[in-house]
Amino acid sequence: MITIYFEPHSTTTDNEAHLASGWNDIDLSDEGVKLLKEQWPERYKDRKIDAIFCSDMQRSYKCGALIAKDKPVPIFIDTRLRECNYGEMTQKDKKLVDAEKAKRISIPFPGGESYEQCMMRMGDFLAMLRSEYEGKTVVIIGHRATQYGLEHHIKGKDILTCVTEPWAYQPGWTYKL
Repeated sequence: MITIYFEPHSTTTDNEAHLASGWNDIDLSDEGVKLLKEQWPERYKDRKIDAIFCSDMQRSYKCGALIAKDKPVPIFIDTRLRECNYGEMTQKDKKLVDAEKAKRISIPFPGGESYEQCMMRMGDFLAMLRSEYEGKTVVIIGHRATQYGLEHHIKGKDILTCVTEPWAYQPGWTYKL
């Protein structure tokens, strides 16, 4: 069994503007940096962690770097942990993108990808974890699509439920793989 602590990245300037970032490599906002520094070190100070995995988006790996700052733990950047590619809807109003999600299970966002494609990425990533991290504890820092993949592959939720059920921030989720 693998213990996974999942964290969504801290607040970005797009989050504050209610925009859907997708693959836009947007930075953390001043508030996001403040929250990150105030909350995350305390949450992880006593947890034994064998590895940290982040998407290649700066809003993700900057969060991972803070957790690893005082721990001798490797950080791995992995593109499979990216948010869904919203294509032409990147940086559009979040409400418009959210309204499209149910239609984009197998049909990609224009110029982007579908949620089935996101789930394939996450399935491949989780297969790697199974083969290399049995008995370990890892942190994954990613995006909504990253968590949808965890919910789908670990908890068995169908993709439509993952992308349409209400989501609210909380300070981390724990999964057992």
